[in-house]
Amino acid sequence: MANSPDVDEPTREYPAAPDGTPAASDETPDTAPEPKPGRNGFARLLIFTGFVFALIVAACLGLRAVHVLPSFDNPFSDKTTDRSQPVLLQSMRDLSRYVAADGTFQVIVDLQEDKNNIPDFLINQRTLFVGSGTVEEYVEFGSLSTDALKVDNTNKTVTITLPPPQQSTAALDMQKSYVVAEERGLLNRIGDAFKNDPNKQQQVYQLAQQRITEAARASGLDQRAKQNTQRMLESLFTRLGYTSVTVNFDQP
Repeated sequence: MANSPDVDEPTREYPAAPDGTPAASDETPDTAPEPKPGRNGFARLLIFTGFVFALIVAACLGLRAVHVLPSFDNPFSDKTTDRSQPVLLQSMRDLSRYVAADGTFQVIVDLQEDKNNIPDFLINQRTLFVGSGTVEEYVEFGSLSTDALKVDNTNKTVTITLPPPQQSTAALDMQKSYVVAEERGLLNRIGDAFKNDPNKQQQVYQLAQQRITEAARASGLDQRAKQNTQRMLESLFTRLGYTSVTVNFDQP
């Protein structure tokens, strides 16, 4: 049957290319082109690099576990360097005192420094400090006179005359002492930015020591020191064979 001129007859080949090159055929060539190295090779390289990195990390952790390598937890961790100078011995003395009692006291110091007729927000220095200190009560045996000790070996009696107990200055315990609050005026803050005055803090410490020392005088600590000293001497001379031990204290 004759084909219609308006209907294209199917062909097995593409028409020729404009430059005269034969058109490609539908037939599959005998050999396919080899794949070019591209993304597959790059992926293999990444996997190999990650595997090697994991082996290095595991090796470092293992060496650290056996204390071969130092710790690398935080390369920016805090570091404290002690550059203190050697301790210098300034003085040494022999003590012949007997510490018979001590007391621990706590005081709250509220120290404020301001100017008259000037608002507190401009000039004001207020410190609230909790001070804890210890006061010792002792008897000085080094100052005894030659007739302070009277011994009767026949009757086994001893009479001792001692000076009155003395009180030491309060020693602050800095581990238990702390600043609760501190207020400063605007001008005080500006001044502190240009200079640092350590005497302000020292003034608070001295005031706390003074208050604790005064409180210890009225606490009856001296009477306790007398009793403890008397018991100590009675026990000492009784073990030496004396049957009567009398301890007297001079008037302060």
